[in-house]
Amino acid sequence: MEIILDILYIYVALYTLFFLALALRNLNDKPFKRERRFSHYDEKDNLAVVIYAHNNKATLAQLINQLKLQDYPIDNFKVFVLLDNCCDGSEELFQREPFIKVINIENVGTVGKDQAVSMLVERLTNDQSIDSYVFIDADRSIPADFLSIVNAALTRNSVISGETLMLTENLGPVDKIKAAYQKYHMNFLRQARSLFGLAARADSGVFIIKKDIVDRIGEVNFKDINTELKYSLLLSKIGFPCTYNPNIQTYVDTLNYEFKMPRLSARINLFKNCFRQIRPNNFAFAEHTFSLLYPNFWLIALVYALVLKHSYNYYFFVDFRIVLFTFILLLVGFGISLINAKLSFMETIRLCLYPVYSICHIIKHFPPIRAIRNKIAKREELPAGTEKLAVDVMVLAGKNQTHIPCRLEFISESGLAKIKFIYKKKKYVTRSHLRMIDALQELKLKLNEYNFVIKICSCCEYFNSLPDGSKNMLKGTCCCDFPSPALNETKETLIWNSCSEFKPGKVENFMSEMSENYQE
Repeated sequence: MEIILDILYIYVALYTLFFLALALRNLNDKPFKRERRFSHYDEKDNLAVVIYAHNNKATLAQLINQLKLQDYPIDNFKVFVLLDNCCDGSEELFQREPFIKVINIENVGTVGKDQAVSMLVERLTNDQSIDSYVFIDADRSIPADFLSIVNAALTRNSVISGETLMLTENLGPVDKIKAAYQKYHMNFLRQARSLFGLAARADSGVFIIKKDIVDRIGEVNFKDINTELKYSLLLSKIGFPCTYNPNIQTYVDTLNYEFKMPRLSARINLFKNCFRQIRPNNFAFAEHTFSLLYPNFWLIALVYALVLKHSYNYYFFVDFRIVLFTFILLLVGFGISLINAKLSFMETIRLCLYPVYSICHIIKHFPPIRAIRNKIAKREELPAGTEKLAVDVMVLAGKNQTHIPCRLEFISESGLAKIKFIYKKKKYVTRSHLRMIDALQELKLKLNEYNFVIKICSCCEYFNSLPDGSKNMLKGTCCCDFPSPALNETKETLIWNSCSEFKPGKVENFMSEMSENYQE
């Protein structure tokens, strides 16, 4: 027990000194202020702005307009838009936009950001006119000097992650606590690490990298937050650590933002794998690897509480006064870290509540607790033998046919079918039916009561059900003349597909629809 306490105290004492050094370094952010001031005088890189979009028509239109208004020379940047199986009419934005190069991914389902970006990067490998990539999500908005700031930052660093700013008015109490922590994390921890020249985690929402580095690695890795962390470590290993830059700012609406942090298990596994690859001549990679083991509040508090008590009552390898002194240094470091964190009074209070949220989060996801919750919430459980297909869809709402992104989950269990409709945190689950088409009909009738229409083939005027002998009847045919009246062959489709020619059909009883099809 004594040896364990010795190791734990050395661990938190070293972190305390590191934390204090970061707090003191963050007091002087003149390099970033100087960079912003002289950003217009740097030599211009040729930038490829890559925008990933999946049913983000409204925010995508805004982002394109903001790119047109950039103070960066138009001849020095290209814009590529990846439309990943969009069914909200996003392609209509670019019918008269030769300025934009559109890659429309359709008829293969939603491939995801990682695969979509990888496809484009592979296509642009031989394009020698591009110096750097600027990856940005379609739900972001940017200031007029965004590309100029990016160009200035690229003169000092080859891989850069930017700052994400969000409005918190529409957030709930828990999300406001997480937002306060994230703001503190960016304005203090990530900025201070950057001022020391230490690596940061890549953020695919706004990420800048020199093209020759991507060509050397052969890929980008934006699958999820854990793979982004893994990709960041790879960049550190090859000598191009990702650096955080607070001058590169993007704005996102809270409805489009999801709070995410790498899982502890993922960080531990990465540390195990990377530790074996540490070399004495690569300090950036070594430090980045050890940063995976940074302690949280509760671990530090627990260690200091145990060590303070033990060193006061019993013999310890350091005196009690030294332990108390290092603990006071930690408190001083935290106080200094708040100076340049740009937090309001209420945000500071919410930041202090973050440890309470974190312990509740740990308890909530503790395996025994999670098992009990799953038993209580039986509808959320998927028993063995259950199959589920999740599809992102758009819902047309009201007379103005406003597009609202939603999600459908087609669930088949014990020979019965049901559909879960998800909008933000609200859910509606149909009753169990013998056929999936019946469950969809129930959902269509339910949404019709609120003047909502799901933008999928089964709800389209051009769709005809196809009796194919299967129980669920998932197939159908499309009688639309799109893309050309000359194409007279029957176009087969599935009930959850969609296209830009969608036209809401009349909602009727399913049995009457089927009787009409059989009469034909």
